[in-house]
Amino acid sequence: MFTTLQDRLSATLKNLRGKGRLSDADIDATCREIRLALLEADVALPVVRAFIERVRERAKGAEVNEALNPAQQVVKIVDEELVAILGGETRRLRFAKSPPTVILLAGLQGSGKTTLAGKLGRWLKDNGHSPLLVAADLQRPNAVTQLQVVGDQAGVTVYAPEPGSGVGDPVTVARGGVEEARRSLYDVVVVDTAGRLGVDTEMMQQAADIRDAVQPDETLFVVDAMIGQDAVTTAQAFLDGVGFSGVVLTKLDGDARGGAALSVASVTGRQVMFASNGEKLTDFDAFHPDRMASRILGMGDVLTLIEQAERAFDAKSAAEAAAKLQGRGGEFTLDDFLKQMQAVRKMGSMSKIMGMLPGMGQFKEQIESFDDREIDRIEALILSMTPGERANPKIIDGSRRARIARGAGRAPSDVNQLVDRFFAARKMMTSMAGGGGIPGMPGMGGFGRRNKGKQGKPQPRAKRGSGNPAKRAAQERAASLAAASDDDGSAAGPDPVQEFELPQELKDLL
Repeated sequence: MFTTLQDRLSATLKNLRGKGRLSDADIDATCREIRLALLEADVALPVVRAFIERVRERAKGAEVNEALNPAQQVVKIVDEELVAILGGETRRLRFAKSPPTVILLAGLQGSGKTTLAGKLGRWLKDNGHSPLLVAADLQRPNAVTQLQVVGDQAGVTVYAPEPGSGVGDPVTVARGGVEEARRSLYDVVVVDTAGRLGVDTEMMQQAADIRDAVQPDETLFVVDAMIGQDAVTTAQAFLDGVGFSGVVLTKLDGDARGGAALSVASVTGRQVMFASNGEKLTDFDAFHPDRMASRILGMGDVLTLIEQAERAFDAKSAAEAAAKLQGRGGEFTLDDFLKQMQAVRKMGSMSKIMGMLPGMGQFKEQIESFDDREIDRIEALILSMTPGERANPKIIDGSRRARIARGAGRAPSDVNQLVDRFFAARKMMTSMAGGGGIPGMPGMGGFGRRNKGKQGKPQPRAKRGSGNPAKRAAQERAASLAAASDDDGSAAGPDPVQEFELPQELKDLL
């Protein structure tokens, strides 16, 4: 979503590199470019003005003038100010001292509240809570059914005494949901409320009535990050009419400019607490302002990547695979390789994973064009093999290759490529796991060393021949003839270049 903003900011800050000192003109030009980038990204004008003023004031101060690298100092200032407009520190949920904790969702229709309720329930369950979803949106057709389906997918109980579609009292349902949670010992209640296509008095009053009935510990305003400047206007209207304690951003995976979503925290004074960046129930997590600012500036998000890896990878399986790569517990096989690939797939799409790595912004087009179905194709090929073939791919001959390809619906050449890549990957991972480092990198923990003889002494290096293939062949021929003459005492023989028949192209090089 923030691709355009990221590209503009990266290009602007890149122009500062290599400058040992920044003049006022440099700083003014940089601030002007940053201002245009933020405005093009749909960030609210008051937020842009305050942001640029703080950046300019700090950039012209002593912290930049006295810095060893002024350009990096300006990047640091921009990063810190981005974190500030995004809300500063990470805002956590406030849980009630005596359960259940009541969380009320409010927002416009189409912002994704119902789906978000399921995602939040799944997230709470994964974090050790027992949530209950309450279907209090009784106006939108099939809203209750949708919440029941989403709740079933998330493995979370849904309280839905009314069919909805205009039938029932949402205030009574919300109150009954909290009472049901107390009886059944659910420690968190998530109340899904109705929305409208626009802000109106009836919607505000209904949301206020539900709020007064259940006394929520957290009221979360759900905002569609793709609606542009109207996000700020709507957020202010809800803040005045109902009040909310936190913001949830949805549809962050869209292609809209999305800068207005960055303005909500600054304009309303309420921090963004959660962000949804995909259609899957797992595409949801707590919002970290510092990590989002790092992504916008193209510096990656390694901490989120590590957290996702910890959730996706089984510690025992990972330890067993590492032991095999280090030469303990057997050999690393295609079965182990498949398990690791399946764990990576649980982390999300490869484009998102690669996008979290620092410095990958320059490969944006390649990352976006990556086909995640390639992992499915590799999985199909491996599962088409017998257990013996997966344990020892060297036994795969022509007939086996054809059978595996037919079973996976692929070409035999795809089997060859998979096996070759597996051996290359296993060799590299084994070297790295054993402290060898990266192949081809001298000095990286074992690679680039000379081979040693039995006594541990370096073996003499062979004299290198000419880089010209024709001359090198002639030198080798001359050396062999010289060796022969030394053995039998005969003359050196004819000219090696004339006797050695070369292609005409190589003769022209002599």
